[in-house]
Amino acid sequence: MTERFDCHHCGESLFGKKYVLREDSPHCVACFDELYANTCEECGKRIGCDCKDLSYKERHWHQGCFRCSLCRGTLEDRPFAVKEEQLLCTDCYSNEYSSRCQACRKTIMPGTRKMEYKGSSWHETCFVCHHCERPIGTQSFIPKDNENFCVPCYEQQYAPRCVHCQKPITAGGVTYREQPWHRECFVCTACKKPLSGQRFTAQDDSPYCLTCFCELYAKKCAGCTHPISGLGGTKYISFEERQWHNDCFNCKKCSLSLVGRGFLTERDDILCPDCGKDI
Repeated sequence: MTERFDCHHCGESLFGKKYVLREDSPHCVACFDELYANTCEECGKRIGCDCKDLSYKERHWHQGCFRCSLCRGTLEDRPFAVKEEQLLCTDCYSNEYSSRCQACRKTIMPGTRKMEYKGSSWHETCFVCHHCERPIGTQSFIPKDNENFCVPCYEQQYAPRCVHCQKPITAGGVTYREQPWHRECFVCTACKKPLSGQRFTAQDDSPYCLTCFCELYAKKCAGCTHPISGLGGTKYISFEERQWHNDCFNCKKCSLSLVGRGFLTERDDILCPDCGKDI
């Protein structure tokens, strides 16, 4: 007796007919399509087992329905993009949605590398320094007058140059007499200590720290012999080519302050009127 070979679902004999195995159980084509066939996203009909089923992210299409939503060209074996659930060939997607290169004005194709800055886009190979024309890539760059420059070219072309060393000033810097200096170049003319952030003065247009200026150029107090800087509102008394700190302008004998008072001189000494009576 011949063993039976029937459809697992409807029980109809499968001898001499096409069938499909699912989990080791045979099904006639009609039952298999009704139970397991996917539904086409485009036409809404079942994709039978005798049709090619094209799928993308759990969505399915007949071979003939897998087309670009705009130009209706087939997408089988072609790259495509998805926008708002619609399938688009790369040409249509580029024309509708892709950005254009700021340099060459051509479309930047989906999947290709691009550079973006302040709402503008470039092909990676078009994003180059305006001066040397070398690709900038992911390196630092500086925009100027709607053009982009690599850092070395920008420094060479536009960065201010230090009055002392003539090299570009790329960060910080000091302005003295309307001229730019590197912080490390702006030093005391005498001791070479940095002056940036420090009080200083000048002699013959050359900067000096207060210590060196006082030692080299300041007049000496006739009382204490220390320099009189005259800086920061320092008050002093001058008489016959001699100078005194306010606090040092005192009577030689009684030490009375003579600031704003009359006084007498005896050789190199100054005396109050009372101590000078016997001169």
